[in-house]
Amino acid sequence: MLLLAIDTSGKDGSIALANCEGGDCTILGLAPLDGGAFSAQLVLQIAALLVKHRFTKHDIDAFAAASGPGSFTGLRVGLAAIKALAEVLNKPITAVSLLEALAANTKEPAIAAMDAGRKEVYVRQHDGSESLLTQEEFLAAARGQLTRTADKTIAELTRTAGLRVEEIPRPRSDAIAPLGWKKLQLGQTVSPEALDANYLRRSDQIFAKIS
Repeated sequence: MLLLAIDTSGKDGSIALANCEGGDCTILGLAPLDGGAFSAQLVLQIAALLVKHRFTKHDIDAFAAASGPGSFTGLRVGLAAIKALAEVLNKPITAVSLLEALAANTKEPAIAAMDAGRKEVYVRQHDGSESLLTQEEFLAAARGQLTRTADKTIAELTRTAGLRVEEIPRPRSDAIAPLGWKKLQLGQTVSPEALDANYLRRSDQIFAKIS
């Protein structure tokens, strides 16, 4: 199965092409996307990646989208592209949280954390629940556990509190692809009209951001 994964949740983004069969998902190619120009680059980069590996859009069997949390504008651009392609090609979509990618492939259970600004933290617990916490609430939740993060500010905050932390690179679309494949195998897909960004923001913050 040929799977196309897209991540436009951060300052920079990426797209990945993967061949997924059984329990394996092999990354065939990865292309970076420069921040601030996702809308201008995305379709062109997808086409270039397909051509490079001698595929066309009709060879794509499924899509995996990084659904957030992250940039409001970036997420809207990436998810809009996925919606359009999936609808035209009539192919399934899976949505993968960046926090889910941060928490994946650990040797021990860990909570995932991302800097949300405003002295707040995006957090994913062991049970898969995700929430927006204050820094104080996050530190209370992290006590006695390993925290995984890609943000230096969160890593430093955790270490200063005397808690365990593992700082890793921010997940890219090549990390989204295998998680999306697992969801496809479990039948955890979303329709183009139901695909939405996972902002983990309170409604008053969202409206303030776009007003």
